[in-house]
Amino acid sequence: MGIHVIKMPDIGEGIAEVELVMWHVKVGDAVTEDMILADVMTDKATIEIPSPVHGTVAMLGGAAGQVMAVGADLIHIEVEGAGNLKPQSGAAAPAAQVAPVSAPAPVPAPQQQAPAVAPAAAKPAALPAAGAPAAHAHASAPARVARAAGERPLASPAVRKRAWDMGVELQFVHGSGPAGRILDTDLDAYVARGTQGATATAPGGYREIHTEQTIPLIGLRRKIAQKMQEAKRRIPHFSYVEEIDVTELESLRVRMNEQWGKERGKLTVLPLLARALVVALRQFPQMNARFDDDAGFVTQYGAVHLGVATQTDSGLLVSVMRHAEARDLWSCAAEIGRLADAARTGKATREELSGSTITITSLGALGGIVTTPVINHPEVAIIGVNKIAERPVVRNGGLVIRKMMNLSSSFDHRVIDGMHAAQFVQAIRALLECPAMLFVE
Repeated sequence: MGIHVIKMPDIGEGIAEVELVMWHVKVGDAVTEDMILADVMTDKATIEIPSPVHGTVAMLGGAAGQVMAVGADLIHIEVEGAGNLKPQSGAAAPAAQVAPVSAPAPVPAPQQQAPAVAPAAAKPAALPAAGAPAAHAHASAPARVARAAGERPLASPAVRKRAWDMGVELQFVHGSGPAGRILDTDLDAYVARGTQGATATAPGGYREIHTEQTIPLIGLRRKIAQKMQEAKRRIPHFSYVEEIDVTELESLRVRMNEQWGKERGKLTVLPLLARALVVALRQFPQMNARFDDDAGFVTQYGAVHLGVATQTDSGLLVSVMRHAEARDLWSCAAEIGRLADAARTGKATREELSGSTITITSLGALGGIVTTPVINHPEVAIIGVNKIAERPVVRNGGLVIRKMMNLSSSFDHRVIDGMHAAQFVQAIRALLECPAMLFVE
């Protein structure tokens, strides 16, 4: 028997590290060729890592949420034959490098343990269960330990993964194995102590229920958090809100769907708004731009690569409809639908999720009255669509019911002045309130 090592692949484009999002296998599992082992993420693209061999999982190189260097050991698989793991010179056996399937390998000293997951400080700390302080009085349970700051608890990848799933902070778990290594039995003992007294009655006669949990930000959620933080840190946002009478636009949309919907597909408001945006950008090209604030220059684009924010089960993605200026309404609708489906099913490519020059975001029927959208850095503008609702409006001295929709837009105040932002939104408003102008060249 030998060990086949699968390393973190080079995704390309100069990427030096990749986030491990999810494992599809665990230590001891039998795997077959082409079986998906793990999902990894770079930027916003998730990639599946298949197995090139048949065998049994001997070691996992990290835990979900860990950022690993390209070329690092991702997984070790025990295979028939020699495998591809070359023994290190002077090493007595490969057991020091690969954790056996049945039990964790002993480690001579803490400093010789190769890091398998991100430092404990990067993992969210789990709150002790209710009643745990009282349980410490039981002499039969191992005492809770507190390691020095920066001291790394010893544990196998399988134990670390199990602790992560259980919400247990290994920093406080006593290790009964060699050199203080934490074993599965130590986890069980720690959890048993923590759950004693968990059904205590809270003030007022209510039974205390565990309502707190610590959830790590991994995968797409982490990327979104980083991107939003970067956008708000770098960009001085200001927002501009305008209401738009879309009664005529809705009438046109319904009429077009009745006449051509079966042949060409149904139109939503988004393709019409995309068309209005493209036409307005001819007058305000500074909005269709990206600002490199490190180099200190703005790049204005002739082509409109329109970002369309799409909500998925994993979080918000911005799919990119390229060359919106060259598309008709049905081409826009079809492409928006295709990109949304690709994003929601996790099949969107890196090219389909990058390179936008201006973005539209919409919450549909949940759009509310006003929003303050965050600019998709490094762009300089984002157009937010609120819901369409019938409202009483004064027209020619009389009160009438009209279909109204607010646009809530944000701009980068470093390169966009308030007057220009207002003029841009008013240009969009004029086009949407008189939709025939959308088709006048």
